[in-house]
Amino acid sequence: MANILNIEQFLLNAESIPVVDVRSPAEFENGHIPGAFSIPIFTNEERAIVGTNYKKNGKENAVINGLEIVGPKLVDFVKEAKKIAPQKKILVHCWRGGMRSASMAWLFNTAGFEVEILEGGYKNYRTHSRDLFNKIDKLFVLGGYTGSGKTDILKEMEKLGAQFLDLEGIANHKGSAFGAIGQHPQPTTEQFENMLAKKLGEFDLKKPVWVEDESRQVGRCAIPDNLFAHMRDTHLIKIIIPKKIREKRLVKEYGCFPKEPLETSIKNIERRLGGLRAKQSIDALESGDMLKVAEITLEYYDKAYLHGNSKRNTKLIYELEINEDNPAKSAKKVLEYCKSLSLCE
Repeated sequence: MANILNIEQFLLNAESIPVVDVRSPAEFENGHIPGAFSIPIFTNEERAIVGTNYKKNGKENAVINGLEIVGPKLVDFVKEAKKIAPQKKILVHCWRGGMRSASMAWLFNTAGFEVEILEGGYKNYRTHSRDLFNKIDKLFVLGGYTGSGKTDILKEMEKLGAQFLDLEGIANHKGSAFGAIGQHPQPTTEQFENMLAKKLGEFDLKKPVWVEDESRQVGRCAIPDNLFAHMRDTHLIKIIIPKKIREKRLVKEYGCFPKEPLETSIKNIERRLGGLRAKQSIDALESGDMLKVAEITLEYYDKAYLHGNSKRNTKLIYELEINEDNPAKSAKKVLEYCKSLSLCE
């Protein structure tokens, strides 16, 4: 018999025991427990057929239909499980901890595996994951104009012991119209949330957690509502770095990429940049004047950032001037500044 585990114990065990998700490939692709393996009982099409049968003819008929579909696959399921879990210990879940996980657990158990099932299934996991965003006790946001090197500074702060929830890194997107250039494909919003929750699960949520200032969307990934609301109503440490330094950083970050995706990104903000400035920017790109491209595009991004900050409580914004592009030194300055304000205790 398989043991039924609550979500906390299941995730604890998952640190050393493989997790098998038996939902359909489409369900898995939309979102899954990070690190889980997919062994779907039904294909997407088969799941639709069994579901329709259930609605039209009832549970008993659907179960028989399901057995007819699954029967020939049983040996392959066991072979796949042996590859994933050679120690013959395995964790299993479906959507709600119902028939699919129970059936697969029975099969694995019969094949000699020690099996544990997630109580409430993936639905329970999602509730648990989203609730983690409400448990951050002290959230701090590092802000600053585009090109300030905020991500690199936060990574250096992380080396010094700060807890950094890397929204852009997990989303595979740098947050601007240029943000997808050079990045891996983005996860779905649901999987983005799952990966954020996994990282949060590694933190001490009673201690400060740092994030970078972002709009609600990081590319196609939406920041969870409760996390975003907290980000907009908490302390913002805004670093002020001269525009010329920021222009040089943008050239360093994006100047190595082909012109085509850069031109596409400029055209994506043409309406907000203005037709003339967009044309001047594209002309500068064609002539190889990347500093000019950075100068023009920053006109838009600086205005946009000011507008975003105007919606914040000014009493929660603290400005720190930094006059060089040195993330390691800037990280120390940010932490020292925060400590001087008695915020990061």
